[in-house]
Amino acid sequence: MTGLLLLRHGQTDWSRDGRIQGNTDTALSEQGRHWLERRRLPAEFNAWRRFSSPLQRCVQTCQCLGLPGVELESRIVEMDWGAWEGRTLSELRAQAPDAMRENEARGLDFRPQGGESPREVLGRVREWLAELVQSGQSAVAVTHRGVIRVVLAEGFGWDMMGRPPVNLDWNSGHLFRLDAGGRVQPERMNIALEPMTPCQESL
Repeated sequence: MTGLLLLRHGQTDWSRDGRIQGNTDTALSEQGRHWLERRRLPAEFNAWRRFSSPLQRCVQTCQCLGLPGVELESRIVEMDWGAWEGRTLSELRAQAPDAMRENEARGLDFRPQGGESPREVLGRVREWLAELVQSGQSAVAVTHRGVIRVVLAEGFGWDMMGRPPVNLDWNSGHLFRLDAGGRVQPERMNIALEPMTPCQESL
């Protein structure tokens, strides 16, 4: 079985304000950097291969966590939200309540204006997962909420209709296992990052 630990990037000004980021290349906020610089991966994952979405908020998260040797992987970039990037869901729901209700009821086939659906995100992520299994190497990936949600959907057989099967802490890691056929199995959700010790901070 191949291990896969997924981490969402740290806080940005847009995520703090509830704005949809999508492919917009936002940077970490000062608060996001400050929090991450005082955290490290749990030691059990230190020897695993490392990947990051190429968007700067993920690359900066890797840097703040002190992760060397990170490989950039475009297939784990955030879902493209098209014309809705920079907006909030509450704004969109207020602007066109019936249309948004119908769109959100499509689950995996929800589609922002000019963007991609979660099902399309899952398609590109599946290609990457298959390559990861072929490599035989477990991996840590710093990615985005939309990517983690489609992997969660795959693992639990969730169609993204209604509430998710588990509540995720977006400041924690989420561990999955991939079998030889590339199928996703949830293992441990909400694995906390470890605070740095005073000795580590002085290095």
